[in-house]
Amino acid sequence: MNIFPHYDKNNLIHMLFTVKSAKTPLIGLTYDNTRHERNSEMLEISDIRIRKILQDGRLRAVVSLTIDNSIAIHDIKLVQGDERMFVAMPSRRDEAGTFRDIIHPINPEARNQLESAILKAYEEYLALEQSTSAEADIGF
Repeated sequence: MNIFPHYDKNNLIHMLFTVKSAKTPLIGLTYDNTRHERNSEMLEISDIRIRKILQDGRLRAVVSLTIDNSIAIHDIKLVQGDERMFVAMPSRRDEAGTFRDIIHPINPEARNQLESAILKAYEEYLALEQSTSAEADIGF
């Protein structure tokens, strides 16, 4: 499959996909290639769910989150590093054996926002679990 970009005066790229042998268009796409200012709005994290808590090893939790009540991301891992806890995004192993993120933040601001929200939810979950367990021990 060949990709031939065609530029117009509005700085839009029209990509025309053609098959080498047939030389006939299959799909036409329009991509706005204008430079956008970095959006300073924060992601709306609608929901964070702690799916699993682990005590052994470095993996501490498996988390799912929802962004803008529209996109769900599953299998986010909370890992205890040598110096701090960090968030590992969902990944899969490629043919070479290297793990590649399936989805990930593309700027530091988004990564920091996701990481701090997930860590806060994890700490709140542990605190709630401790208080529930303490109440059960007392007999409430």
